[in-house]
Amino acid sequence: MIRLFVPDPLAAGASIVSPPDQARYLTTVMRRAVGDEVALFNGRDGEWRAKLAEVSKRGCRLKVEAQTRPQTLGPDLDLVVALVKRPRLETIVEKAAELGARRVRLVVTRYTNADHAKIDRLRAIAVEAAEQTGRLDVPEILPVEKLNAMLDVWPSNQRLMFCDEAGDARPALEALKDAPDAPWAILIGPEGGFAPEERERLRAAPFVTPVSLGPRILRADTAALAALAIWQSVEGDCR
Repeated sequence: MIRLFVPDPLAAGASIVSPPDQARYLTTVMRRAVGDEVALFNGRDGEWRAKLAEVSKRGCRLKVEAQTRPQTLGPDLDLVVALVKRPRLETIVEKAAELGARRVRLVVTRYTNADHAKIDRLRAIAVEAAEQTGRLDVPEILPVEKLNAMLDVWPSNQRLMFCDEAGDARPALEALKDAPDAPWAILIGPEGGFAPEERERLRAAPFVTPVSLGPRILRADTAALAALAIWQSVEGDCR
């Protein structure tokens, strides 16, 4: 069944008017007609079965019928990633949504090779990935911030898994098995790696767990996928 994210409240009997792009997807791309069923979710009210009740040139209307799944949330996990070029950043956001990250935080470091990101585009990618994977929420895409500014206000109860490419950290699987139970974030650096002063600050922070992702130098998108998969297998909902 087609799944769609909607911002509207969901309850039995509710009427949802789809925006033009979503209506085109339903009726033109997927060739759905009046009476066909779709699944709706909004990140708050669980998943609901709805029927396509009306189709017009201005859009379409969906009639909400019954809840199929109650609302749940995955692990409290952030992916913090230094800005990289657009295609790789879009891949990272898509895979972060598929692998269960609750938030994606974008940072600028000394060696970052991009200085801006199209947040609306990244949010649309996160929505599409959430629709496809069956999750009941959409990861939040936060505005770009500087790494040092983020570390200045880092909450003391949240652990940060620092993927340290320098090669002298413990293997991620081993380090996570000894780590405390807490909200977590994963930090992935830019293609050029972290500057010496950034790495020194991270290694000295009490909330940081430095880890190695293996003997090979990974691109940022590969590193993000590997780190998310390892964390989910040890601390997350893939156990």
